[in-house]
Amino acid sequence: MLYAEFMSSSPPHPPGPPGAAREPELLAIGSAADACAGLRADAARNRARLLEAAARLVAAHGPAGVTMEAVATAACVGKGTVFRRFGDRTGLLTALLDHTTKQLQADLIGGPPPLGPGAPPAERLRAFGVAVLRWTAGQLELHLAAQPEPERRLAHPSHRVLATHVTFLLRELVPEADCALQAQVLMGYLDPAVLHYLTKQCGMPLERLEAGWSDLVTRITGTPA
Repeated sequence: MLYAEFMSSSPPHPPGPPGAAREPELLAIGSAADACAGLRADAARNRARLLEAAARLVAAHGPAGVTMEAVATAACVGKGTVFRRFGDRTGLLTALLDHTTKQLQADLIGGPPPLGPGAPPAERLRAFGVAVLRWTAGQLELHLAAQPEPERRLAHPSHRVLATHVTFLLRELVPEADCALQAQVLMGYLDPAVLHYLTKQCGMPLERLEAGWSDLVTRITGTPA
């Protein structure tokens, strides 16, 4: 899904008084071509079939088993079809992750509180971090395999939409701060590579990272847990 404000080229809004911002609506993630007139029915079916084949390969062999040729074979299409649809292996894995983020992003907009609307912004921000940590930990190998170079990863719609959500909440909590910049700092805490290092190499339990997120939100926003 993608926030509506990202469909324009306008710069981020400056910090404003609490309540001045309105949370944007979600739009579907897709390529620019897909977003214009919509995919043709056969192209949409091909894309869904390719993603289903990739998901089966991940389940059977892990992300390492996902190659463009393997996905083409599993989906009974030519390898060129996979390259035309996703560009490269990273694009394919990223699209597979996008497919799994729709429920998370829908919960941010219309799910029950505290992740969804209806809870104070500080509670929503704490719930957001915990939800992203658990979602990332649940498919950590796929997240790591799908990570492209930083400039491509940070500009991807799935990252931008989550950062926008954090920025929106921060503007309600600390409108005098550089909320767009602080949102990127908070998103760095949730980076899959950081999560992998802390849990797999440092042996930290996920619960410690969740508590650390809550503490970080408290220190940045000045709101008690």
